[in-house]
Parts: sequence; C-alpha cells; structure tokens
Amino acid sequence: MTISLQFKFPVNLTVRQFITQLSKLVDNQLIFSHYYLKTYYDSFDWRLYSNKIIAEFIDSTFILKSFENGLIIDSTELNEFPKFYQQFEQGEVRNQLESMLEMRALLPICTVAVQYQQFNIINADKKTTLRLIIEEYVHIRHRVLLQPIKGYEQEAENISNLLISQLGLIATRKSVLLEALKQENRSIYLVKKVICLTPEMPADSAIKIIYSQLLITIKDNEQGTINNTDSEFLHDFRVAVRKTRSALSQLKKILPNDINAHYAQFFSWLGSITSETRDLDVYLLNFEQYKNDLPLAMREHLNPFQDFLYQKQQQAQQALANELRSNHYLSSLSAWEHYLEQPAPIASELSIKELADKRLRKNFQRVWKEGKDITDQSPAEDLHELRKSCKKLRYLMDFFQSLYPKNKIKQLLNALKNLQEVLGDFQDCSVQEEHLKQFSAEMRAMETPTDTLLAIDSLIENLDNHKTDIRSHFALKFAEFTQEETLNTFKLLFG
Repeated sequence: MTISLQFKFPVNLTVRQFITQLSKLVDNQLIFSHYYLKTYYDSFDWRLYSNKIIAEFIDSTFILKSFENGLIIDSTELNEFPKFYQQFEQGEVRNQLESMLEMRALLPICTVAVQYQQFNIINADKKTTLRLIIEEYVHIRHRVLLQPIKGYEQEAENISNLLISQLGLIATRKSVLLEALKQENRSIYLVKKVICLTPEMPADSAIKIIYSQLLITIKDNEQGTINNTDSEFLHDFRVAVRKTRSALSQLKKILPNDINAHYAQFFSWLGSITSETRDLDVYLLNFEQYKNDLPLAMREHLNPFQDFLYQKQQQAQQALANELRSNHYLSSLSAWEHYLEQPAPIASELSIKELADKRLRKNFQRVWKEGKDITDQSPAEDLHELRKSCKKLRYLMDFFQSLYPKNKIKQLLNALKNLQEVLGDFQDCSVQEEHLKQFSAEMRAMETPTDTLLAIDSLIENLDNHKTDIRSHFALKFAEFTQEETLNTFKLLFG
C-alpha cells in the first residue's frame, strides 16, 4: 500500500493547535527545534526537477530529496557552495549530480525561512516508532513530513491516516519550492516548447509567432551568456540565433524585403560574434575526453594546452560580453521585438499550412538529391553542404510540427536526427582538426614544450582517424533515412 509521507496544513490550523491536538492522539516527544534559511538549487533548465529531485542547502548541508515523497536521497557537508558537479567531493551526491547536470551550473532558485521542529512518536514500550517533522513557513502552507523507521512501517501508515482523518491535514506531493515560486510570481522554466500554430493562420502572422518564440529564448539566455554562468547559455542562445537566421533565409518572401534583409544581416553578425567563444567552450568541455584518448604517459603533457584554451576562452568571452552590452546589439534587438509586436498591415493570403507544405517538400527534395549524389569518393564539402540542408529541414520541421500529426512528425524528426548526427560528428571532427593545427602553430611560436606539441599532434591524428570511421557510416545512415517508410510519410504529410 502506498501511503503519503508529506502533508500540508489546512488554512485555519496553526502549528500550536496542531501540536496540541497531536499530543491528545499519540505520545510524542520534541527532539529538536531550529530556525534556518533554506535555499533551493537547480540548473537554469530545471534538470534536477525534471528528474524528480529537489536540492536544498541548509546551513552547511546540501541535501538531495525525492520529489515524490520528500525523503532524503543523500546529503553532504560543504564549506562553500560549488557551482558545478566536478567541484563536489567524490561520492554519491556528486554521482547523482553528474548524471543530471552535465555541463550546467547549480543556481540558487529561491530562499525560504523555516521554523523546523522534529518530534518522535513513542509507543507503549517507550520506543520511537516514527519521526514527525513540522516545517513552519511564512505565506506558505505549513508542512508535516513523516520519516518511517525500519520495523515500524505500520506506524507510518497509522499516523498518515490519523493526520488526514482527525487533524484535517492534506496529503500532497507538491514541493514547497513550487509554492515559494508561486509567492514570487515565478514558475518552472520549460525549454524546447513546441510552437503552436493552426493550419489556417495567415503566414505572416504565424511567422511572427515563430520569431517571437525564438526571441524569448535569446533574451532568456542573454544574461547567462554575458556572465558566463555555464556554457549551455551560449549554446541555447546560438541555436535560437541560428534558427532565426534560417527562417529569415528560407521564409524571406513573407516579411517586407527591407525588414528581412536588415535583420538577416543583424543575426548573421550575432552568429559570427558568438562562434569563437562557443568553439572554445566545446574544446574545454571535451578536454577530459581528449586526454583519455591519449596514451597514459602523454596525458599530463596536454595540461599546458588546457591552460592555453582557457585563456583564449576568457578573452573571447569578455569580447562577446562587451558586444552583448553594446548599443548596436541592444537597440537592434529591441527594434526587432517592437516590429514583431506590430500587427501585419494586411493579412497574408497564404496560410501557414500551405507555406509549410511547400517549404518542407522543397527542402526534403534537396536533402534527398544531395545525399543520393554522395559517394565514397565525394569531397568532404559535399557532406558539409548536406549537413546544412539537413539543418534547414530540421528547423522548418521544428517550426511547423504543430501543424502535423504528432506521431508522424516525430517519426520524421527522429529519422532526420540520426542522419544529422553522423554528418554533425564528421563536420565537428573536420573543424576541430583544423583548429588544433592553428592552436599548435600558435603555441609553437610561444616556445611551448615539445611534449605538449606532440600530444596535440596525437589529438589531431585521433580526430583524423575518427573522421574516417564516421565517414564510413554515412551510406548506411542515409539509406535508413530514405527507406520506403520514411519517404511515404513525407509524401503523406507534405504532398
């Protein structure tokens, strides 16, 4: 039987009244009373919450709790609060965070004041059979938490039933965090929202909705990018910029020509000023893998290269932050937002569904033609062009997916994703190989130790071998993408 271990007070019950009534029903003993501030932590995109984990920091203790029942999963003592999982000491807490956070930073979400009281429930033999905790809040419903003791599970069920039936408490799985956010008029930040369009919408109105959603993502990630909070802010910022550029390129006949051309130039500039910092972020994120790919004796020789990359990243990051604080950026983005808020003077005669069918059909045909012409002898540039065409198709499918049956469009997105992965890996290896050669030349001019340069040469060789291996998988992935079932689904959806 599943019993509730978390309860909230009814509105008309005080903590004092609750304790008085509880004492008439069961024998209990106050063990501990303490006032403290509790700070909740999560990543910007709520990765812990998405995994049904609540992270709390109380005094010097970091605690991971189950969202389902409020029970403690693990905890650790901290002298100062780490930003990334790597900064935690080895142990279960670090292992849990690593699997969920990856490259994201832990950020304070909100802080609440708590009057904490712990009671032991005592049986006739004067033995403790259950721990009962009261958390008293301001402007938030008070809470009662039950912590069962092994061997006395029945007591937890009995008290659970008693709290509901005789004291009027309400069983809940809703975290205090959600109520605290509600008090601050905030909510969970949900990423990757599907853009909701209806088939009959005028194309120009629908396109503005798409651009507006992308603009929200850009603005949401702007400050984290400037502050270099973690590398994922810049990544998400750049994806929204790339999608905007792609839409301006592929849907350019919908907006006025002068508007389209002006903002195509602006977002192209925005893409260019963010590229160096992102590339360096990727190298630093992948650095442990670079080291692990080398013979054990060579790995430490790569440390000067890591320092070199870090210094370049810091310089590029500062230059990027300056650009994102510039009047050119701020005024251009504000003007773009203002334009998107204005209603179209005359509604487009073309519906968004008609436009989507036409553009998706044309882009799929381009991908199919470019892909079938690639052979084992084709130059790397052909795979790069196909990758760009796949990305354009993917973005259009992302924009317009609400216009099509969910299961069918998801099937096509998954098929395209598998092809994109092999093309993306091939391109990443090519770009990284060229950049490592440039970095090696720079470091050679700085009189870098020979052992470090040899280690970089080994990385370049590894990338070249990996690129060859990836290339060998292309024909199979493209054949899977163009199998009859996928082609039939494309024809069914887009004509």
